[in-house]
Amino acid sequence: MARGGYRPGAGRPKGAKGNKTSGKARKPRGEKPAFPPDVAAKAAAENLTPLDYMLKVMNDTTEEDKTRRDRMAIAACPFIHARPSEGKGKKQDKGERAKAAGLGKFASSAPPLKLVK
Repeated sequence: MARGGYRPGAGRPKGAKGNKTSGKARKPRGEKPAFPPDVAAKAAAENLTPLDYMLKVMNDTTEEDKTRRDRMAIAACPFIHARPSEGKGKKQDKGERAKAAGLGKFASSAPPLKLVK
């Protein structure tokens, strides 16, 4: 009985759908979301940046439509607050801890002096 190597008909069939390639297009991780089109148009009419316009609407207490204020707060959030995953990663943190561990009493000594020229 054969024990390894190539077996005809073995493996995933050609054209099979995988779970990693779904129909959705994924956004790159570092990319910020786009402003809603209605916000960008109204902000341009008032000569403000879209973020300033969203903050203005969000902080307006006289606004009757509470859901609009909530929608502006949700839309402005990614532009003001960074995600927890952004910033230092595990590798950078590990490298910094390694450098800190090599300081102080564990630091390397100075090289020997050259006496012979």
